[in-house]
Amino acid sequence: MAKPTPLSGFPEFLPAQRFVEQEVIATLARTFELHGFGNVETRAVEPMDQLLRKGDTSKEVYVLRRLHEEGGKDKGIGLHFDLTVPFARYVLENAGKLEFPFRRYQIQKVWRGERPQEGRFREFTQADIDIVGRDTLAFHHDVEVARVMLEALSKLDFLPGFRLQVNNRKLIQGFYAGLGLDEHGIDEVMRLVDKLDKLDEALVRELLLTEAGVTEEQADKALALATIRTADDSFVARVRALGVSSELLDEGLDELATLVRACAPLVTERTRIEADLSIARGLDYYTGTVFETRLDGFESLGSICSGGRYDALASDGRTTYPGVGISLGLSRLLVPLVQRGVLTADRSVPSVVVVAVTAEETRAEADAVATALRARGIPCEVAPSAAKFGKQIRHAERRGIPYVWFPDAEGRGEVKDIRDGNQVAADPATWQPPTQDLRPQVITTTTPEGESS
Repeated sequence: MAKPTPLSGFPEFLPAQRFVEQEVIATLARTFELHGFGNVETRAVEPMDQLLRKGDTSKEVYVLRRLHEEGGKDKGIGLHFDLTVPFARYVLENAGKLEFPFRRYQIQKVWRGERPQEGRFREFTQADIDIVGRDTLAFHHDVEVARVMLEALSKLDFLPGFRLQVNNRKLIQGFYAGLGLDEHGIDEVMRLVDKLDKLDEALVRELLLTEAGVTEEQADKALALATIRTADDSFVARVRALGVSSELLDEGLDELATLVRACAPLVTERTRIEADLSIARGLDYYTGTVFETRLDGFESLGSICSGGRYDALASDGRTTYPGVGISLGLSRLLVPLVQRGVLTADRSVPSVVVVAVTAEETRAEADAVATALRARGIPCEVAPSAAKFGKQIRHAERRGIPYVWFPDAEGRGEVKDIRDGNQVAADPATWQPPTQDLRPQVITTTTPEGESS
């Protein structure tokens, strides 16, 4: 059988790399739960008509069917490409059993038929938080979602710094309406201005004139709005200085200023917030606050964390469920950092200790020591063979395991820290490694510039 080759777009981690991912997931989950978000997991498949409701996604959906399908029982289902569509369906199905506002977090695999490239995969993990109301949802929940994700990301202190970029669709739409654009014109201008992170400003201006059919003055003011970026609420005065007014603009400015001020206490050197008035988010169901997030030194990845306010996540015809949410692309964030060697773990196994075996006839003694250590929550493994102690120590070194235990006939023995050579008498009923050794630790091996850190 030929050696298998990696399947493009389906990343897999080595054990030390997988530990990094698990540590990130656990840290996120702890933070979300501290804020009262309950965990849900939805099925991997959804009906095709539901999957295709979010616009032009038909080329990205993986259709699911059995190889030898009989009667078409599974016809019309596909793998979910995000966690929002299944969550909307989940809310509708379980509305009678949920308490609103309903706060949930969800960390799951999703599948998307994209062209694989750095930061974009066909199978990847997302981490979402959403707060959903019944008929109404107060604006302070927009603020809360932003603060929770800022806090969660700040606790991943092994990551590079990042900035959460925020805007408000009411602000943009109100500004364009104040310029005299109709609904179609507003949508077209918003779509084109959203391309500023990929296209040159002069080209976007040309598209505004030719495709959106706006005047030169309207194009210039739309671009002037999109260039405003501030780390505080000073954007309000800069927007006012452009001389455009509307009630919807006032509402959007007030909401965005409130959010930026409320997040200010969470700002650090690594964790920053920025009002960026170029952000619109391409999906048309966003109705207010919108989020994007850029990772310092890895801006080429695009937004690693995005979302916003949607006033109609789901509706059963009688009741509407508005919500606000933000989604972190875990794979988009981690895979490039791991592949570039920026992040790894200091050992490839959970074991803290290798219990040496003096002879195969005494393996039971080593097993007894290991059993006593495990009973006290200390991960360990017994050496695979009764080789010379030097070889057993090298076995531990290769795996990054810090301690080797040499048992004696009384069930105790000596334990050696192979990092510094220190060896002491020990009893498996009482010996305890330092807290930082109990679990593998995430380490930063290089910075984005390639310098050791």
